[in-house]
Amino acid sequence: QVQLVESGGGLVQAGGSRRLSCAASGSISSINAMEWYRQAPGKQRELVATFSSGGSTNYADSVKGRFTISRDDPKNTVYLQMNSLKPDDTAVYYCSADVTYRWNRNIYWGRGTQVTVSS
Repeated sequence: QVQLVESGGGLVQAGGSRRLSCAASGSISSINAMEWYRQAPGKQRELVATFSSGGSTNYADSVKGRFTISRDDPKNTVYLQMNSLKPDDTAVYYCSADVTYRWNRNIYWGRGTQVTVSS
């Protein structure tokens, strides 16, 4: 079994910054892609950023130039640096990891961390 634990959420003023972390632990041989999603009240969960095992990154158009995803493989941790935050960024942020253990490969999710941006 694999656990993902997010941290770093909280209340921040518009224009401010916040750094989220997500640490994976448990039965892990390797981690492929790690991603950040978010879900605002009344909206569907959306993909925010991806960090592939090959090192490439992708971002939702709404966060390009403001958010940066990074990864520390020895720590099985992914980060999301969020700058120039807007009220529209208010959401629960979830991380996911595509994990391989022996011959099994599964997607795991964290429980989420709330980010609230005040205007």
